[in-house]
Amino acid sequence: MTTTLDRPPVRKAGTGEREKKHAKMRASRIALHTFLIAVCLIWLAPLLWTVFASLRTYEDTAANGYFSLPSELTLSNFTKAWETADLPNYFWNTLVITIPALIITLLFSSFVAFGVTRFSFRFNLALLMLFTAGNLLPQQVIITPLYRLFRLIPVPEWINYKETLLDTQLGLVLIHIAFQVGFCTFVLSNYMKTIPNELTEAARVDGAGVFRQYWQVILPLCRPALGALATLEFTWIYNDFFWAIVLIQTGDKMPITSALSNLRGQFFTDYNLLAAGSLLVALPCLVVFFALQRQFVGGLTLGSTKG
Repeated sequence: MTTTLDRPPVRKAGTGEREKKHAKMRASRIALHTFLIAVCLIWLAPLLWTVFASLRTYEDTAANGYFSLPSELTLSNFTKAWETADLPNYFWNTLVITIPALIITLLFSSFVAFGVTRFSFRFNLALLMLFTAGNLLPQQVIITPLYRLFRLIPVPEWINYKETLLDTQLGLVLIHIAFQVGFCTFVLSNYMKTIPNELTEAARVDGAGVFRQYWQVILPLCRPALGALATLEFTWIYNDFFWAIVLIQTGDKMPITSALSNLRGQFFTDYNLLAAGSLLVALPCLVVFFALQRQFVGGLTLGSTKG
């Protein structure tokens, strides 16, 4: 007499198909992860190679080449780049340009976005389209008229001894504000549209004025979008070199992007030193990104899931 323990296990119908399906899914997942890792390594290869080159001496790479194992690793290139390129002065110039331009851009764009999303008036849509259309104009088109305009705009002598807006850091701040407000207004207006109108209506019933509705009700809810925009705008304004070489004529007023030219020699260039200087210049952008990483990711994903 056979018992149930002696009987062979009964294979359920469709088990083989499910195992094949799981095997295919596992293989596709492995292939996807392999592809993503390869793309990540390709993307990070220049940065990793820059770090590797910055830790080697010029004598080592000159004797053995860049594609060789180092005889020693040192941090002296960073110290030398910091002193040779006068990075503290250029960092200060960049902060004087970037921080005011960033704050004023976000402030002005939030004003306009609040107005076009919370109030209905005749030219509501036209005003938003006007700010958005400003991003479609290539900046290189207006080099000549803008250069002549800056030469004609008078400023006090304490801002510029030439008494013109040309060759001033204030001019760079203004041009960055002019070109970045449109994009920020477009992003913030789309985000503010997802905020229920009942919030401002309730605040209005409680006696809150327009500015209080903007400052205490709407603006705190836009923190993810503002964090994302702050990260992007800081990076764009910080890395700008185009308008600096057009509107700045004095070397001591140039931003940090021009400091790397001080590391290039007349007859040869120490690329190890240049790599170390490039990493030092890029460091503030990394600090800002990691400091605002949560708001940056939230600003990119939150607005698309509301409403």
